[in-house]
Amino acid sequence: MSQRPRLLDLFCCAGGAGMGYHRAGFEVVGVDIDPQPNYPFKFIQHDALTLDAEFLASFDAVHASPPCQSYSDLAKRNGNAHMWPRLIEPVREMLEGLGVPYIIENVEGAPLLDPVVLCGTMFPGLRVIRHRLFESNIDLTAPEHGKHPLVFTHDKRKAHYGKLDQNTSFVQVTGGGNCSIANAKDALGIDWMNKHELNESIPPAYTEYLGASLMRAVMQGEQRAA
Repeated sequence: MSQRPRLLDLFCCAGGAGMGYHRAGFEVVGVDIDPQPNYPFKFIQHDALTLDAEFLASFDAVHASPPCQSYSDLAKRNGNAHMWPRLIEPVREMLEGLGVPYIIENVEGAPLLDPVVLCGTMFPGLRVIRHRLFESNIDLTAPEHGKHPLVFTHDKRKAHYGKLDQNTSFVQVTGGGNCSIANAKDALGIDWMNKHELNESIPPAYTEYLGASLMRAVMQGEQRAA
């Protein structure tokens, strides 16, 4: 191919996933129903589930991160999971009809099919424990999942309080501002997002890693049978 293969980044938010795929060699176009002024690539504001068929057919691969609130532990604890849309099933149906390699990403507890789990401990340089699930119609693998380290905390009730340096240790990006914005950016490997966007993002290292498998599938014309 004389140009980069094209990847459609659905429900793209501020581009954590998109940046990883860009680093893996794709030309990335993001779509989100909300404005995303910090998205680092071409962006189209649109409902992902009502995109034109001809537009969808112009891409070689697709990544989708449907809203995760309905599947989150917080929603389950609060008993309000029913208040959020459950989009994984309709997104999967749409992607299966495209006939190209795809990846669907979501949180633990989401109803993904045979997903791999990625964690920040799998990637040198990351300093965050952020488990995310990835379903695909191609074969995906995950690096070895090591033991979780202690995470920097401001909570004086915890035994390791005061024993870690947030500038070098693993940190908690969400949950009451347990680390600075600068350390959140460093922990995730992201330098272009605001705090709210960092709270929601996956590290680009995840999709750069998965993007290598997606790229091979695109180049070889492969996809796993449904």
